[in-house]
Amino acid sequence: MAERSYRILRDRLIMMDIAPGDPINEALLATDLGMGRTPIREALKRLEVDHLVISYPRRGTFATGVDITELAAISEMRQVLEPLAAQRAAENRGGALREELTRTMQAIRQLDPLRDRRQLMEYDLEVHRLIYRAAQNHHLEETLVRLDNLATRIWCMVLDRLPDIHAHISEHGTLIELILD
Repeated sequence: MAERSYRILRDRLIMMDIAPGDPINEALLATDLGMGRTPIREALKRLEVDHLVISYPRRGTFATGVDITELAAISEMRQVLEPLAAQRAAENRGGALREELTRTMQAIRQLDPLRDRRQLMEYDLEVHRLIYRAAQNHHLEETLVRLDNLATRIWCMVLDRLPDIHAHISEHGTLIELILD
């Protein structure tokens, strides 16, 4: 239950369903997710480590603010680590995720360019997480997922002003093909 609540809350925070600075009400979330408050508390502890929420004694827990100037620092780290993840995934030829990578590559090639921008961003997250898992290095995966989550959150702040997201995601199809080959 804690893992489920973590994933749901993480994605709500990343996709701006919970806005920066919003208070996090454990009781309302527990009701909304149909679970007790303990899994919510456990999820919030993990989300604080991920820099997606912040807790203040006697004030509560809040969604962290989004600082667009952080994108440069996050991107710097991703530029170093993502090629390593892709290389490791390629060395493993996708490993146990080979079939899932193949399906994802085929789905990318059939993506509708007019698809909703939010759905495209969710797809982008999914593709990155899949490649990180295929690297078969949980330390690398955890680090890259956290960085990608923060970067995607920043991009979601300006989602309506982003250039062609479809073209960006289409490039992932080529990357997956290279990993598989």
